[in-house]
Amino acid sequence: MMKKCRIVVVFAAALAASLTIGIAVAADDLTPEGGDRSASSDGAVPAYVGRQPPDPGWEYGKYRGDFWKHRNEKLLYSIDSSNVDKYADKLTPGQIQLVKQEKGYRMDVYPSHRECQLPDSVAQNSKANLTAAKLDSSGEMVQTAIFPSVPFPQPKNGAEAILNYVLRYRGEGQEWPSVVTSVSPRPGSSDWIDVLSTSTVYYPVGKLGKTTPQDVDQFTQGLYFQMNSPAALAGQALVQRQYFDKDTETYYYFPGQRRVRRMPAYTHDAPAIGFENQYLIDEVNMFFGSIDRFNWRLVGKREMIVPYDSFGMYNFNDKLHDVATPNGIAANHRRYEVHRVWVVEATLKPTARHVASKKVFYLDEDSWLALVGEDYDAQGKLWKVRESYPIPVWELDGACDNEPFVQYDLINGRYVFDLSTIGQGKDIHWYKQITGPQFKSDFYSAESLRSVSER
Repeated sequence: MMKKCRIVVVFAAALAASLTIGIAVAADDLTPEGGDRSASSDGAVPAYVGRQPPDPGWEYGKYRGDFWKHRNEKLLYSIDSSNVDKYADKLTPGQIQLVKQEKGYRMDVYPSHRECQLPDSVAQNSKANLTAAKLDSSGEMVQTAIFPSVPFPQPKNGAEAILNYVLRYRGEGQEWPSVVTSVSPRPGSSDWIDVLSTSTVYYPVGKLGKTTPQDVDQFTQGLYFQMNSPAALAGQALVQRQYFDKDTETYYYFPGQRRVRRMPAYTHDAPAIGFENQYLIDEVNMFFGSIDRFNWRLVGKREMIVPYDSFGMYNFNDKLHDVATPNGIAANHRRYEVHRVWVVEATLKPTARHVASKKVFYLDEDSWLALVGEDYDAQGKLWKVRESYPIPVWELDGACDNEPFVQYDLINGRYVFDLSTIGQGKDIHWYKQITGPQFKSDFYSAESLRSVSER
């Protein structure tokens, strides 16, 4: 108990001391995305540089890490159970607990790089949103904004900040030829859950130009995936439609019944099918879906050690369980840097239901990516810790994204690793411009799901 109290006290003191970092920055000193261009006083966070191209020879299908210009730089230091207290002022409670609790857990820290930059037209839309973007009367949904963009580059509250992440620019579409979702074994067992699927995601507001919610009938995102293995789950498939102004629509195909069912409750803290209640719908990719069950508070900005430029998490040629090990994601595939992040706290509304009483997110100032997240249970105890692994996406002109992520359950000792191509032989494909039927609105419908599932 004393150890847990010390972690909380250290974090609270560090956070209180750092809330002024980056808050009062002149508008001219900010990037169009809202990041502070300047370096930190000690130089640990460098000045903003912006997009950097890959080394010559990269094209889709080649491992990205082999073409990153900083791939050979040297490690600065490592954090493990022997020295974690030394760095506690730059770590979250969940990160500290992982280092202390997980056998052999290590964080390797490298020089920091600030190279995330949106395409020029997306950056211009973001600047326009300083006056154009507004939330609706609920304060939880975007009413007006210009996309693709950062809708709230200088957020006034936590809802605006987390919506910057939810609605971030990821091109017009993404495709996983094969995506793996792994759940580590139960204590005392060696049996993994490894589910292989194919997946596409379509972003109607990702088309370059100027698009409003009204232009796309309030449709923000379409998701499709089909499970291919193991045999017990093979053939199950799903489409989801997310909107600016209403709840998510979900349709699920069950091959044993040969029918598509609407799943109106398959949102928020509903368990994802096939994963032994270890994985909830709104935990996908750090946070997924509506923000309406929580009150969101923008706590402040601070310098932290966070996952960044984690190319090792995108090496589709590596073996899955060389990376996803019984003791967590292998340290030599994770990379950490010092960056400034916005701290956003979500507290469960008194009138709402959710298994988590509080969520905390740490959002990168340059990309609005959720780099670290934490959940607290109904008793207020630290429960789950999430990390995502961002890289610059060169086919999107250097915009950064963070698809692979891991979620550790500190109470039962298991973890979920998802949206990864490790061991799959093919990379994630981001599309700046899209073609094909899987990138049209009507593909993400019950009728389309039935058609592609029953053939």
